[in-house]
Amino acid sequence: MTALQASLAGVRSVLGRIAARWNRLGIWLNARMPKGLYARSLLIIVTPMVLLQSVVAFVFMERHYNLVTQRLSAAVTHDIAALIEIYQKYPQDKDIATLRKIASEQLNLNIELLPPDPLPPSGPKPFFSVLDSALSREIGAQIGRPFWIDTVGNSNLVEIRIQLDQEVLRVFARRSQAYASNSHIFLVWMVGTSLVLLTVAILFLRNQIKPIVRLAEAAEAFGKGREIANFHPRGAREVRQAALSFLEMKRRIERQIEQRTTMLAGVSHDLRTVLTRFKLELALLEDNPEVEALRRDVDEMQRMLEAYLDFARGEVGEQPALVDVAEILDEFAANVERRGKRASASFAGPPIVQVRPDAFKRCIANLVANAMRFGSTVALSGTREARWLMVQVDDDGPGIPEEKRDEVFRPFLRLDEARNQNESGSGLGLSIARDIAGVHGGEIVLSDSPLGGLRATVMIPM
Repeated sequence: MTALQASLAGVRSVLGRIAARWNRLGIWLNARMPKGLYARSLLIIVTPMVLLQSVVAFVFMERHYNLVTQRLSAAVTHDIAALIEIYQKYPQDKDIATLRKIASEQLNLNIELLPPDPLPPSGPKPFFSVLDSALSREIGAQIGRPFWIDTVGNSNLVEIRIQLDQEVLRVFARRSQAYASNSHIFLVWMVGTSLVLLTVAILFLRNQIKPIVRLAEAAEAFGKGREIANFHPRGAREVRQAALSFLEMKRRIERQIEQRTTMLAGVSHDLRTVLTRFKLELALLEDNPEVEALRRDVDEMQRMLEAYLDFARGEVGEQPALVDVAEILDEFAANVERRGKRASASFAGPPIVQVRPDAFKRCIANLVANAMRFGSTVALSGTREARWLMVQVDDDGPGIPEEKRDEVFRPFLRLDEARNQNESGSGLGLSIARDIAGVHGGEIVLSDSPLGGLRATVMIPM
């Protein structure tokens, strides 16, 4: 039982190592595979085509090409052996004219007798020459005499020298007699056909992928609050269905936003009317501490109402436009200094970006207001990169504990040291800022500031 358990443990260990190596291979391949749908679809088409052609070419070269070359070489060698047999057993004239005539007219070979000099030294054998190996093998098997061949000196002829008893027989044969020289035609046709098929596949895939890319661009633009011009469902049935579903979802969201905006406008008008009557009635009363306290309460209610409406409205109706972010940061820094705080502003990269101007300014204003409320120094900095616009607001205040940085974005949240708790007590400063960043397709990240307080980073994709 112990031996069996040890064997099972060994098998499990081997299987575990195989699985680990297989997983590493999968991770390695996944890291090097293309990520786009177009490239992956093209790879799905190209890979089987290349594998199929490789197998077909290998089988052709291994079976047909080699077999034909071997049989042709055997036929040429058989003809040469017959000429040698005739020369040795039957009388010939001095210049072997009759034998030359037979070789030339009947066998398409040119022969000549050379003095009995030693055969030339064997040259380097071509590594990929099927003819050289096949012809050498056949001469050795059928004739069995010392020989020398040259299959690379002349591209159209093959020279063969065979040591006879008193002479050296030199034979010139056309390469096509001993070699399947037309095999490249098959390869040319195969590669040419594959290129045509690949071109058709590329054009077809491009037309099929283009509607999917267009749909992704439309969805991304809608997520950033932008409109994409001339978007219509196109492509395959499934892609059209997805595009139609996206357009229907877009219409429902826009209709819901429009209804909410209309409702908020009515609520805002009614509540502001009541607050205006309160102010008029308080203005008619004599000044005393109780009336002054009521006036402060009414002012605070009005500020809270404006904050609630701004949060619920979310600046959804504003259209994107080009703005100068560097100029906006300079304006906020000047406003901070006018309120008696220290401020600085800097920007790196192209400052002109496309955002919703009023919403973007309100986002930065809320972050600056929180920084001013809890710090004496405010530093604004911006960076425009290839794909992102980043604006950072730093202060030297007490900061926010790391475990509470996600909670402060919750609307109406009131922490003991909550930095989004504005003067009116609405607790919506950071919530509004984050919603505006989300409308632009971005986000806000809180971290420690080099000044010792809090750093709020607005990241918006370009």
